[in-house]
Amino acid sequence: MASRAVLLAACLLALTCFHATASDPSLLQDFCVVDKMSKVRVNGFPCKDAKDVVAEDFFFSGLHLAGNTSNKQGSAVTPVNVAQIAGLNTLGISLARIDYAPYGLNPPHTHPRGTEILTVLEGSLYVGFVTSNTDNKLFTKVLNKGDVFVFPQGLIHFQFNYGTKPAVALAGLSSQNPGVITVANAVFGSKPSIADEIVAKAFQVDKMTVDRIQAQF
Repeated sequence: MASRAVLLAACLLALTCFHATASDPSLLQDFCVVDKMSKVRVNGFPCKDAKDVVAEDFFFSGLHLAGNTSNKQGSAVTPVNVAQIAGLNTLGISLARIDYAPYGLNPPHTHPRGTEILTVLEGSLYVGFVTSNTDNKLFTKVLNKGDVFVFPQGLIHFQFNYGTKPAVALAGLSSQNPGVITVANAVFGSKPSIADEIVAKAFQVDKMTVDRIQAQF
């Protein structure tokens, strides 16, 4: 009986430790500015010596500039994450400016490491996200200037400017490096390409259709 109690206590302790280490740890210092010269490879980026940190490590300029929307999708994303601001390392936050030409699209994509909160600065956007299998429920909303919408972490989402004037939005993300996976690019533009028969079966189309789509990427 006593051995069972000890075993149960050990299992509970193991589960507690697992949950304690399953989430990101709290900061143990004021900041951890990226040391771009370090050859150490960690989950994130190593810190440079605090005495070498300067104000520029926490600064970025350029969000007042419109992105170039002269592309097939008619949109442009200007990211401000740890790649642009070294001081964002370990802070768990970033943002981006998104510009949309008339009828421009920020195509279906996902951020594997961050929730996104988006506000419209100019124009109007039709936005939405799809829940995970098996429901695959679509939530959509038309946003006007000043409106805010949230895209939960990891879910496929999009924004479309259905208007005849350019639109601008600002997005905050809950990671210093949220990542982005654009669905069409990943499926049809992977290198090397996913085998035609796999994509054709997944989308229930013939191989010629797959080849035509892949040629666009």
